[in-house]
Amino acid sequence: MLIAHRIAFLIPLVVALVFAIALSATLGYLHVPIADVFVILWSKLISQAPPADLDPVASTVVADVRMPRILAAVLVGGLLGVSGAVFQAILLNPLADSYTLGISTGAAFGASLVIVLQIFGLSLPAGISIPIFAFVGGAATLAVVLFLAAGDRSLSSTSLILAGVIVSAILSAAIGFLKFLADEQVGLIIFWLMGSLAGAAWSNIGLLIPASLAGTLVAIYFSRDLNIMATGDRAATSLGINTVRLRTILLTVSTLMTALAVSVSGIIGFVGLIVPHMLRHIVGPDNRLLIPLSFFTGGLLLLIADTITRAILPVEVPIGVLTALLGGPFFCILFKRRQQHGKSDF
Repeated sequence: MLIAHRIAFLIPLVVALVFAIALSATLGYLHVPIADVFVILWSKLISQAPPADLDPVASTVVADVRMPRILAAVLVGGLLGVSGAVFQAILLNPLADSYTLGISTGAAFGASLVIVLQIFGLSLPAGISIPIFAFVGGAATLAVVLFLAAGDRSLSSTSLILAGVIVSAILSAAIGFLKFLADEQVGLIIFWLMGSLAGAAWSNIGLLIPASLAGTLVAIYFSRDLNIMATGDRAATSLGINTVRLRTILLTVSTLMTALAVSVSGIIGFVGLIVPHMLRHIVGPDNRLLIPLSFFTGGLLLLIADTITRAILPVEVPIGVLTALLGGPFFCILFKRRQQHGKSDF
């Protein structure tokens, strides 16, 4: 029954995502017919030259400029969606996402540090150093949060959230100091912190695909345990689940997913908050269905937002700004509903 339920939701969502990818590839300064897009992508997939009757400029634009950015939007949105679903399940809080624990801020600090070091003349390859430093920043933030919350041996949600708020505040101040050090070139950090997929390349896709696949599969593997943990730590422990071990594993995996997403796109907020919460109202709280749907829905949502800012708006707005403008009111409404109707939907 569950498999049929998954298929009933997944197939239409996957079809919609494929259509959105193809449609997005047609939009931009140079319009390319959707039929030509499929021909170009098929030629790229089988490593053959596009047909001679196709415009070579259109082939280059679609295959080497638009598609890396489109796929990066899908994969980054998927990573943020899955990590948000996991964070909400672990913390039993529909307002939780990677920002609640300061993970995104830590990854942003690591990447900003690379930019400042480059400004001061330290030679570092940006394509490699930014992902590495963002990864280390996110992982180090998680380690500090776990250390601060370790006084509570059960790693309760309250302890983790409070530790995340404390660390995030410190890192925000540290990022402000890096902006001060950057002086006239502070725009490099500010633009990156606002989020953008303009610099996405095929090398980024090579990193995002295995991370998305591995992280999502790990989350799905533990989805049944997450369902049981929603009944409370005492009940989960009585059923043989090591809640501390489960939280540590999934927090680590979700942190790595978030750090990699931030290293490619900068800070893109609210995707990890909106997507799981919206899906929970549509398909229910079962994480076995919620987690895979969060990947595809997160990818579709971020792709739509990036297409709007890239091809529809007269000026390209940083995608992090757009998602914040859309997600901020949603967050406010969700917060007021929680105050009026109780704690959560779990």
